[in-house]
Amino acid sequence: MQDCLDRIATRVRPLAKRGRVADYIPALKCVDPQRFGLAVATLDGEVHQTGDSMEPFSIQSISKVFSLVLACNLVGDELWQRVGRLPSSNQFNSLVELELNQGKPRNPFVNPGALVIADLLTSRHTQMERAMVSLLRELSGNSTIDYNMEAAAGEFATAHRNKAAAYLMKSFGNFHNGVDEVVGAYCAQCAITSSCRDLAVAALFLADAGTHPITGRQVVAQQQVRQICALMMSSGTYEVSGETAFSIGLPIKSGVGGGILAVIPRFGVMCAWSPPLDDSGSSVAGLKAVELFAVKMNKTVFA
Repeated sequence: MQDCLDRIATRVRPLAKRGRVADYIPALKCVDPQRFGLAVATLDGEVHQTGDSMEPFSIQSISKVFSLVLACNLVGDELWQRVGRLPSSNQFNSLVELELNQGKPRNPFVNPGALVIADLLTSRHTQMERAMVSLLRELSGNSTIDYNMEAAAGEFATAHRNKAAAYLMKSFGNFHNGVDEVVGAYCAQCAITSSCRDLAVAALFLADAGTHPITGRQVVAQQQVRQICALMMSSGTYEVSGETAFSIGLPIKSGVGGGILAVIPRFGVMCAWSPPLDDSGSSVAGLKAVELFAVKMNKTVFA
């Protein structure tokens, strides 16, 4: 497998020049666009990696997978009274559908949906972002994972659209805590830094019916794993999720920090990192790396 990853890295690295780093987030616009990492963690405890796979990066919306796990454990199916389960044809920070749906976000992976989950977690945790960090530390085995305070502050200072979404949802009764408090916690959640290796290991429970194969912990119920992976498939790369499902055929979550997290059921988890993004906010080289691996290893949920 190591030779496969090395070959994929060599092939996809040049694709980064087709994308653009997310310059609308202060902490991301200075990231070296040439960085590239790739890691595959398997259920037998092995980790295969290449490139900058141990370099921490801003996980951004990949964090939404783990906040969704916390929310599912806290309230179960009650969550779906406040957040939908439908794909969206709009960008991840759009307010249009939120107005039309009377304050109920389309799914947990668009920003309004993630904000509702952050609101729910804020009601249960004094510091929601610390609960997120604790979960990732436990699942990855890396006690140094944390969020970047400077990056979080920079995101909060420019979080006008997220605050607008929160106020709009509050006007419909679907947002219960203070807007600044929740948006601040959400920005800290997105500013968590982790590596490809650590994210791949942390998410292994999604490939093993909710049980983490290394820690032995039942992280989430099997039914909830099916729900989370279904949402990753239908909404994990926002408005192009259908195209991603067509070309790759795996549950995937992207983040504007350049990370791509892909679940390979009953096999393992793959994480790629390359900062330059396509127009929908997903890593150009990262998505291609996952696609090439899925084809080479014949890994898809559809066959």
